[in-house]
Amino acid sequence: MAGKISMGARREVLSAVMERYRSAKRAEKGRILDELCATTGWHRKHAVRALRRRAPVGPGAVEAARERKRRYGAPIKDAVTALWEASDRVCGKRLKVMIPDLAAGARATWPIAAWPSGP
Repeated sequence: MAGKISMGARREVLSAVMERYRSAKRAEKGRILDELCATTGWHRKHAVRALRRRAPVGPGAVEAARERKRRYGAPIKDAVTALWEASDRVCGKRLKVMIPDLAAGARATWPIAAWPSGP
């Protein structure tokens, strides 16, 4: 049956099995995986990854990327962007090392209230 099932049918089977898989115990998960692999023709690892995804995507639809929670507010972001521009857009690895020197000069030169105090 593995070669005869369409991609749409595989998605339907996946969405039907997904909730049952998530709420199952370990032994039951193994049986569900065996069943899904036999039905769809997928390898076990692919089936596990498909079952762990957030939600199946319909044909032609693109899954939206999850947005991360912001660590810093707009003033800090603007300050770091200004330092990055001043350093001629150097890579983050090098910018991290240069920030103390750049910030010391920037505090004296640019009147930005967001500059953190310190060395």
